Amino acid sequence: MKYDHKAIDAKWQQRWMDGQVFQMDPASPKEKFYCLIEFPYPSGAGLHMGHPRSYTALDVLARKRRMQGFNVLYPIGWDAFGLPTENYAIKTGRKPQEVTQENIDTFRRQLQSLGISFDWSREVNTTDPGYYKWTQWMFLEFFKAGLAYKQGMAINWCVDCKIGLANEEVVNGACERCGGTVEKRDKEQWMIAITKYADRLLEDLDTVDYLPKIKKQQQDWIGRSEGAEVVFAIDGSDSTIKVFTTRPDTLFGATYMVLAPEHPLIGKLADQIANIRDVEAYQKKAAGKTDIERGDDTKEKTGVVLEGIEAINPVNGEKIPVWVADYVMMGYGTGAIMAVPAHDERDFAFASKFDIEIRKVIAPPAIQMPASTVAQQAGKLVEDVRLDVDCYTGDGELVNSDFLNGLKVDGAKAKMIEWLEKEGKGEKKINYRLRDWVFSRQRYWGEPIPLVKCENGCGTDTDGWVAVPTDQLPVTLPEVEKYEPTDDGESPLAAIEDWVNTECPECGKPAKRETDTMPNWAGSSWYFLRYIDPHNDQAFADPELLKTWMPVDWYNGGMEHTTLHLLYSRFWNKFLFDRGHVPVAEPYAKRTSHGLVLAEDGTKMSKSKGNGVNPDDVVAEFGADALRLYQMFLGPFGEPAPWSNQGVVGVRRFLEKVMTLVQKEDAQTTPEVIKALHKLIQKVGEDIEELKFNTSVAAMMEFVNTASAGGISTADKKTFLRVLNVFAPHIAEECWELLGETSLVCSQEWPAFDPALAKDDVVVLGVQVNGKVRGEVEIAPDASEAEARAAAEADEKIASYLEGQEVKKFIYVPGRIISFVI
Repeated sequence: MKYDHKAIDAKWQQRWMDGQVFQMDPASPKEKFYCLIEFPYPSGAGLHMGHPRSYTALDVLARKRRMQGFNVLYPIGWDAFGLPTENYAIKTGRKPQEVTQENIDTFRRQLQSLGISFDWSREVNTTDPGYYKWTQWMFLEFFKAGLAYKQGMAINWCVDCKIGLANEEVVNGACERCGGTVEKRDKEQWMIAITKYADRLLEDLDTVDYLPKIKKQQQDWIGRSEGAEVVFAIDGSDSTIKVFTTRPDTLFGATYMVLAPEHPLIGKLADQIANIRDVEAYQKKAAGKTDIERGDDTKEKTGVVLEGIEAINPVNGEKIPVWVADYVMMGYGTGAIMAVPAHDERDFAFASKFDIEIRKVIAPPAIQMPASTVAQQAGKLVEDVRLDVDCYTGDGELVNSDFLNGLKVDGAKAKMIEWLEKEGKGEKKINYRLRDWVFSRQRYWGEPIPLVKCENGCGTDTDGWVAVPTDQLPVTLPEVEKYEPTDDGESPLAAIEDWVNTECPECGKPAKRETDTMPNWAGSSWYFLRYIDPHNDQAFADPELLKTWMPVDWYNGGMEHTTLHLLYSRFWNKFLFDRGHVPVAEPYAKRTSHGLVLAEDGTKMSKSKGNGVNPDDVVAEFGADALRLYQMFLGPFGEPAPWSNQGVVGVRRFLEKVMTLVQKEDAQTTPEVIKALHKLIQKVGEDIEELKFNTSVAAMMEFVNTASAGGISTADKKTFLRVLNVFAPHIAEECWELLGETSLVCSQEWPAFDPALAKDDVVVLGVQVNGKVRGEVEIAPDASEAEARAAAEADEKIASYLEGQEVKKFIYVPGRIISFVI
């Protein structure tokens, strides 16, 4: 029988769908396993090659868990609000709702063609009013708890689109949407106080199983730092400048100060600044840069001194100049810094360019160096030498620092903070890089914010804002003719007067709806909860079901989403936990990530480069199982890997070998094949748990070669198919049926292995002599130290390195290494 992948794929996908094979059973007594992928944004381009890599990997895990007897929840949905669809609506005049539905239909068809074992009965869509009703309800929980508030702030503003942009929507200083000019403008925005959860978001990382690099990304984004807030007086003024510093020990080395271009003190002191026109011109130029550009340490520093303004260093009374420079931002600390150029690289670069004093206050520790010739003649072989570097950022001893002299850095920090607090010139402080979450978007295609502004004075504690009652949710998006913002930059919703004008739910008097919409982060911050009970119209999920299914057992996604999305969803869940709505504080017990699928030349796949590979084309030519297997065979799962069309051809040939092996005349399984089968079951089972999919596929290929060369019985063919099934389910089901089975292979138990048969007879170990590998020996896996040494010394090549030498140390790590130190 020829391997007709098109017929086989269609046949088994229909069988699975008709039989609802992969639906989670809420009434099952089995132990639960909830595995989750990041639900996709359904773009018009359809799936890209990065999608199948993550989805197939978790599908392998989900299929294995079902065979191991778990009640598995592996759901799918659509993160469908967002800028690309709105841009398409502006360009074509088509409704975002229609475009989104078309895109979802395309994605659904593509995913089903891959045989991913999603529970399609739990499909969710963030743009469905039945879903975003609960997103709005949760926003109101934030609002009622005092964590949602409105505040004026500087945002990225596209002059042509008349719209606020997130940092990631600004590319090389221009608008991603139109390529036009972007500048900073003040705008009232809804904020959510995620900073109140900063410490818990950090501390609870100790309770979850995340990859170390993922935890570090979370820690770095939150950016908790301990230090001091120091108050600098302004000479001849009642104004002061507050700075946060993690290095209060270096205060005696502060030789200038820097304000962010947006700092309000500049406007307040404008009459005293002699070169105010130059300063204002610099501020305008800085407004055209993104925070990412301003924070780029590789770019040359720029700035303008505030002529006529001097700050007074609180520890020594020295007057120091004050500058404005865009490398300081209002978003971190106080928007002002004390600059210590001798001990901070950014400050050093700035001071070097503008010829500002560089004063050293930390002496590096002494290190031992070979003594000079004269010293050696005097019998001294080494001498203590202090490093002489222009900018030293390490630990050391305080110098040129009055009462701190001679102290180490940690001791100097504590003593300086004590002095500042005693003198009333500062205090101990904890600071965070994390800022409150900007939650407003002046756009159409997003969840309406369910608040009204009462004209009669209701909502006195919330600046006149009143929550829409739960029984009036969802506040749905009205029909609009144009999707562009209004001329003054408000959302398109602001132009729909009969929607904006409404009644206050508290007093019944005239009120106006909020016309900002939520960011696309909103719906994706809690979707994992809705999967558990997606059709509930009385609550976002049944509390008892939440107790059963939370937390998510295993969550996988791209590294690009292990910072903000992960942080936002962890925060959202913690808040719901505090309000008594969910049973666990951390939503994900385990979080892993996958590497990008690159083009054949190792560059990133992109539409503009024309180097992408369409999954539909691969499935049509080679079959779903070939695509699935090759995605898993590409390389280490967590690393980027280049695509290879020739590689897919090789995997396809392997599947044809499987079909041939299954139809091969039955024979008694040879001892070699039996041993290979048990080794395979052990290896694949362990590799899947460690996401070592590439070595699993390699092991299956090796086994098929071994079995094809030897004899294999029908029973052992079936055992192999149970392993293959989790990777290549279509061909596994077809071969299972060819062998006379009427049930589904995916409903069978995961095979067990005999440890004695899976054990290696011999292992090959490298032998080192003084740290260099000099040969290899074959020994039993459980060989004793004496046996390992004897085998190594008996090898002629290794013996030649040991001849005439004294072995000072012998090291043997079973199964890993043999080492001689001579």
